[in-house]
Order: sequence, then structure tokens, then C-alpha cells
Amino acid sequence: MFRLFRGWIIAIMLVLGLSGCGYNTLQSQDEAANAAWSEVLNQYQRRADLVPNLVNTVKGYAKHEQQVLTDVTNARARVGSLNMTANDAGDENKMKQFSQAQGDLSNALSRLLVVSENYPNLKADQSFRDLQAQLEGTENRIALARNRYIQTVQIYNTTMRSFPNNITAKIFGMHIRPNFVPENEAAVKQAPQVQF
Repeated sequence: MFRLFRGWIIAIMLVLGLSGCGYNTLQSQDEAANAAWSEVLNQYQRRADLVPNLVNTVKGYAKHEQQVLTDVTNARARVGSLNMTANDAGDENKMKQFSQAQGDLSNALSRLLVVSENYPNLKADQSFRDLQAQLEGTENRIALARNRYIQTVQIYNTTMRSFPNNITAKIFGMHIRPNFVPENEAAVKQAPQVQF
């Protein structure tokens, strides 16, 4: 009888010990990070879908700007060739490649919008203005989605490093998730030069 009682006590202690190990918390936070990453991808895809229409609209007006149009098209193609999943977001190298490709597309789109300033008829075109407004809204959505992802990963990584969760994470092979870094980290560190 004592052995049976002792067996039940050990079983209850194991169940209580496992409930305090953080496994469920880690799983729910990992899923939250995956969901936040999906939203980031969704917004980047929205931007990529706007690019062909924007390029075609500009192409009709800015025939002399072929290099800029080619750069935007190539940058979009590089972005499209990267198939990032929520699991890939845990791979630091893939995250760097993804950030670099998205940064290249952002830079190419910026150059395209600067070129559009040289064409008053293009700036007056309703389709171009609509696409420009959609692109601006999408850039804001991307920033929000990235911010949510960064916050979610911060919570997850903090939990992963906390005791006893760090032990549970090691047992189950869970790893710290890499976060976004600026596309051009060296440029961010330099103060902008202003000349009058």
C-alpha cells in the first residue's frame, strides 16, 4: 500500500514539475512568433505585388529611366526567389539574406520614386498616385508587422533564457530566434550629413 501511495506521489510531483518547466509557455510563444512572422511575409508580399503595376505605370512616362526600372524588377525577382517560412525565420543566415533582399527592393523603389519627380505628367497620373499611396501604406504596414515580430521574438527569447525554461528548451532542442537587423547596419551607425 505504501509503495502504491509513494508511486502516486511521485507521479503527481512529476506532473506538477512539468507544468512549471515552461514547455507550454515556450510553445505558445513560439507559435505567436510564427504568426507574427507570417504577417511580416504577408505585408512584404503585398509590396511585391504592387511593384509590377508601379513599374508598368512609370514605364509609360519615363522611357529614359530603363536602368531604374530594371533594378526594381530585378530586386523584386530576388525577393520572390526567397521562400521564407516561419521555420526559416529561426535561421540567422536566411534572415540576413531575406533582410538584404528586402532592403535592395526598398532602395530600388526609393530610386524609382525619386525618378518620378522628374516627370510631372507621371506625378499627375491617377494610377501612379494610387499606387504610390498603396505603396506608402504598405511600407507602414511592413514597419508595424516587423515591430510586432520583434516584440514577439523578444518575449520568446527572454523566456528561453529564463530558468527553468532554459533547461526545458535545451531538452527539447529549442533555440533562440534571430531578430531583424537593419538592411545596412553600417549606414545606420553613421550620422547623416546635412549641408545648406
